[in-house]
Amino acid sequence: MGQTSPKSLAVAGLLFNAFVWGVCWWPFKQLEAQGLHPLWATALVYAFVFVSIALWLWKTGQLISWRDHPGLWILLLASGLTNVGFNWAVTVGDVVRVVLLFYLMPAWSVLVAWWLLGEKPRRMALLRLLLAITGLFIVLKTPETPWPVPESLADVLALLSGLTFAITNALLLKLKDTPGSSRTLAMFGGGAVMATLAALVGLATGVVDVGQAPAWSWLPLVALLGVSFLFGNLALQYGAARLAAHTTALVMLSEVLFASVSSVILGASQWQGHTLIGGSLILLAALLSVISPAQHD
Repeated sequence: MGQTSPKSLAVAGLLFNAFVWGVCWWPFKQLEAQGLHPLWATALVYAFVFVSIALWLWKTGQLISWRDHPGLWILLLASGLTNVGFNWAVTVGDVVRVVLLFYLMPAWSVLVAWWLLGEKPRRMALLRLLLAITGLFIVLKTPETPWPVPESLADVLALLSGLTFAITNALLLKLKDTPGSSRTLAMFGGGAVMATLAALVGLATGVVDVGQAPAWSWLPLVALLGVSFLFGNLALQYGAARLAAHTTALVMLSEVLFASVSSVILGASQWQGHTLIGGSLILLAALLSVISPAQHD
């Protein structure tokens, strides 16, 4: 029997990460049904992973001071807001719609790279942006809304988390010389800190309910999410380090497939004509951003 090639393992790692993110909506919805708001659930899950990583880095002597890497604090903020927005959105909204709106990220990346990295968009980048925005309008336009505007909290959260995800990716590129373990710690720490802050603000403003008293039944789902996110992150780092960037981005689009199929099968979403048409334009823009980007741009 032949051995599995490193490239096949790398693709498998990326597919596993995409699967984790594509189906994470289900345990979050289960926790909400048991009285745990998605913000508190996110805080618990990411705190669990953050503490685990920090203890491991401390034990192995790899825990470093962030004084020499202040950009990690910005990464903590951006990645934390991404996780808060996405996890909350897929819990309270239509999963397919949320994931499609989140995947406007390549369109936001054009604007973010222009602002944060000074990369002026070229003709193909502007075409991708136009396609994505057109798809956005089609997805948002429903018979009940005269204008294509976000009609729910989930829509707003999905759009904002896609934007902050684009900022996160740009920051990861800008911080590529910092230790990878520190970047991972910052991202999980961001999820814990920003989810906690958002939950506290939500309590103060009445947006977030107090919920039910803590229950032991939460622990299996919280542990499942924490372990899945941790191994998903490790799989992503393994795959991304062994494949071209455009290949990584292309494989990660499978998250849309995992989320769509699982949510329709389990009754959390419905296929609608305008969502399919608009989503196709959004995904086309994403595909154009990863297929030979150097040639297109």
